[in-house]
Amino acid sequence: MKQTTIMAIALVVLLLITAVQALQLRGLKVALDEGKMTIGGSSGKVTPAASSGGSGSPAGSLPSSIQNLPSMVGGC
Repeated sequence: MKQTTIMAIALVVLLLITAVQALQLRGLKVALDEGKMTIGGSSGKVTPAASSGGSGSPAGSLPSSIQNLPSMVGGC
């Protein structure tokens, strides 16, 4: 096969995959809008991720397995 034919086939496959994913994403959005699904459990609320405040104090809501991590990974 020619290289251009192989590239054209690969492009078509990627476009088909993209179209399928777009349809799936649209279906999820419609299901969320209609209330058939919720985000983050039964309450439907999304909890924000823990952010680093830069103060160096451990956050109380972190799991105990990551509370004692060093503040600088690979630091001096």
